[in-house]
Amino acid sequence: MIEAIGIGLALAVIGFLAGYLLQKWLVDKRFGGASAHASRIVSDAERDAERIVSGAERDAEARVRTATLEAKEQTLRARSEFETEARQREREIQQIEQRILAKEEQLARKLEDLERRLREFTTKDRDLVTRERELGTREKKLDEAEQRVATALEEQRRKLEAIAGLTAEEARRQLLAQMEEEARHEAALLGMRIEEEAREIAHVKAREVLATTIQRLAPDYTVETAVSVLDLPSDDMKGRIIGREGRNIRALELHTGVDLIVDDTPEAVLISAYDPYRREIARRALSILIADGRIHPARIEEVVEKVKREMEQHLREEGEKACFEVGVLGLHSELVKLVGRMKYRTSYGQNCLQHSKEVAWLCGMMAAEIGADVKLAKRMGLLHDIGKALTHEQEGSHPELSYQVLTKYGESKQVINAALCGHENVEPETIEAVLVEAADGISAARPGARRDVLESYIKRLAKLEEIALSYKGVEMCYAIQAGRELRVLTKADIITDLDAHQLAKDISKRIEAEMQYPGHIKVVVIRETRAVEVAK
Repeated sequence: MIEAIGIGLALAVIGFLAGYLLQKWLVDKRFGGASAHASRIVSDAERDAERIVSGAERDAEARVRTATLEAKEQTLRARSEFETEARQREREIQQIEQRILAKEEQLARKLEDLERRLREFTTKDRDLVTRERELGTREKKLDEAEQRVATALEEQRRKLEAIAGLTAEEARRQLLAQMEEEARHEAALLGMRIEEEAREIAHVKAREVLATTIQRLAPDYTVETAVSVLDLPSDDMKGRIIGREGRNIRALELHTGVDLIVDDTPEAVLISAYDPYRREIARRALSILIADGRIHPARIEEVVEKVKREMEQHLREEGEKACFEVGVLGLHSELVKLVGRMKYRTSYGQNCLQHSKEVAWLCGMMAAEIGADVKLAKRMGLLHDIGKALTHEQEGSHPELSYQVLTKYGESKQVINAALCGHENVEPETIEAVLVEAADGISAARPGARRDVLESYIKRLAKLEEIALSYKGVEMCYAIQAGRELRVLTKADIITDLDAHQLAKDISKRIEAEMQYPGHIKVVVIRETRAVEVAK
């Protein structure tokens, strides 16, 4: 406020001085002019000076009022803030006083507690001093008693040595030897009794585990047959499948290696072959041809080749599905494909993939019952017969093939040992391997699981194809008509027409010399020449 007043006065003074100086300047400048004109100018200057002074005074008064109001507002705000801060400080002081009072009360209680404990400790200290005196007296009496007992024992020992004729050391050695012999005898009896009880308990426990596991697993019987049935949309499709003069059905049998049976069965065709893989290829190819409607030899060959390529992906999907069902993860992609290939392999009529899944489930349940590694047991069970997926492609028994493929794709020694034990006189190295051997026997030995007659029949057909494939120039061969016909496809650039006749004779003679079979076996050697050019 004082600053505003000072500014107003300064402006007034400045205005007055400006008017005075202007008047003086004008008078000095126009001194010699007309007096009337000079008076008019002077009066105008005076009026301007008065107007400036009055304006400065009004401005100064306004500023003074504004400054006064602002000063009052600041005073009110300062007072309000001071009162608020004072109340807050008062509350804080009250809270501090309450905390101090609470701490004083706590300290008073602790002081009382310490005084009480000090009195108790003083009393206990006096009691301990009294007891210490009593114990000292008792220790003296005990020392005296021990001395008397030691003297008596020494006297007694001398008398006993004189009576027995043995020193104390000799008597001690004889006593220890006798006690050691008795302890060994009792330990041997106890060990025999414990071993017998453990054996009996183990047999009972094993029977309980096997019974529980078999009861929990109740799979369907999966004995394979050699025939698949394909439903047709109508009986008119049978004529199109056969084709003119039977050319379509011959092309199907030639490229798939199966035997198609078109009989009076309504709206159905039978696909006969001992190899489930070939039956599946023929079934898929024939389904595509029927859906497409174009059935002729060239189209049949094209579709069969396409289905053979698609079967690789199908095998992988089947392997992944089986691994997911069993709960085995982290297998190599090639092992997954081999697991899927087991779906189209049989052992004594039992489906190999279903058998492997059963063994994995049985191993997992038994491992859980006895506290073994469930995941490792399932992995061993699923892969224990993996070599059977290769028995039609490579030489060697399926345990040998299992060892090769499991080693190649980085499986652990425990899994490889489980695949070999029970087949190659290899002893199981882990409890899980023992479970695999037991589960394999359970899955294979249950009634209806396998058929020996079918297995011998399949082996005879496989032997026929093996004999034909051993000759140079043979591209592929198929045993059809339940083994009564062997169809051999040759390479035209290696086998001539004359060689084909001689090959048929050689194969038939070898079959007669190496195999036993009922009836006759017809050997058909096919040589086909194809000339292919591309128009550009």
